[in-house]
Amino acid sequence: MTLFASFLAASIPMFLYLIFLWRLDKNERESFFSILRYFVWGAFGAILLGIIFSLSVQQIFQIFITNENQLTFIGAVFIAPLIEESTKGIYLLFTVKKKNFDNITDGLVYGGAIGLGFGMTENLMYFLNFNENVFQWASMVFIRSVFSAVMHGIATATFGAFLAKWKFTNSRIKNIYPFIGLSLAMFFHFIWNFSVTFQFTFGFGILFMIFLIIIFLILFKQSINSERKLIKEELAEESEILNLPVLKELNFSSKYLNVFDERSSNKLLKNLSAKLAFRKFQVKNTNGDLRENYIADIELYRKKILELFLAEKQLG
Repeated sequence: MTLFASFLAASIPMFLYLIFLWRLDKNERESFFSILRYFVWGAFGAILLGIIFSLSVQQIFQIFITNENQLTFIGAVFIAPLIEESTKGIYLLFTVKKKNFDNITDGLVYGGAIGLGFGMTENLMYFLNFNENVFQWASMVFIRSVFSAVMHGIATATFGAFLAKWKFTNSRIKNIYPFIGLSLAMFFHFIWNFSVTFQFTFGFGILFMIFLIIIFLILFKQSINSERKLIKEELAEESEILNLPVLKELNFSSKYLNVFDERSSNKLLKNLSAKLAFRKFQVKNTNGDLRENYIADIELYRKKILELFLAEKQLG
C-alpha cells in the first residue's frame, strides 16, 4: 500500500487513542507534551532497539534451528514479547524517579503512551509491506489498530503501573513489583501473538483482547477513584494547616471547581491541590533525597495556594 495511506492508517488511530488516554487522567493531568515524549520513545527508540536485539537473538537461534517456520514462530511468540516489552519499558525505568511520575495513574498513562507509539510504527511497517487487495489491507488495518496496537499500550501501561507501585511502597517485598509488571506485559503480548499465529486460535485472541481492554478501563477508573479518596483525605488535613476550609470541600469528581469566578484560577487550584495531596502521600512512602524534595514541594505548593487565594481576594 502507498506510504501516504499507510501513514494515515497507522498514525490517526494512535493519536486519537493517545488523546483519549491523556484525558482519562482526571485528577492531575500532565501536559500533553510530557505524554508525547513517551509516545516518541515508543515510536522510535523502542522500535530501533527492538529490531536490533530481536535480530541478534534470532541469529543465535538460527545456529540451532534451520526450519524457517519454526524460526518465525519462535520469533513472533517468544522473542518479540521478551525483547519488545523490555525495550518499551527501558524509558519508564529511566523516568520513574522523576517528580512528575506521581502515581499509578501516571504509570498507566506514560506506559500506555509508549505502547501506542510502538504500535504506530509497527503498524506502519506492516501496512507498507502488505501487497494484497484493498479489502484485505483494510481488514488488517482494523485488526492491528483495534487490537494489536492497543495490546502494546495496555502491556506497557501495566509495567508502568507496577513501577509506580514500587516507587511509592515501603514494603519489604516492593522490589518484586517491577518484575511482576514486566512479566504480565510479556504474558499479554505472548497470548496475543500466539493466538493470531494460528487460525483456530484467532477468535480466542480477539476475545482475550476485548476482555483485557475492559479490565484495563475498569482498573484505570478504580485508580482515579482511589486517588480522589487520597486527595480528599490529605486536603482535609491541609484545610486546617492553611486555615482554608474550602480545601476539604473541593470536588474532584466534577470537571471544574467552583471556588473562584475565573475558570483558569479554578483549574490552577485543582492542579496545585492535587499536587500538594500527592506530595503529602509520597513523603510518607519514600525516603532519602527524593523524600526531601517532596517535603520542599509541599511548602512550595502551600505557598502557591495561599498566594492564589490572596490574589483572588484582592481582585474581589
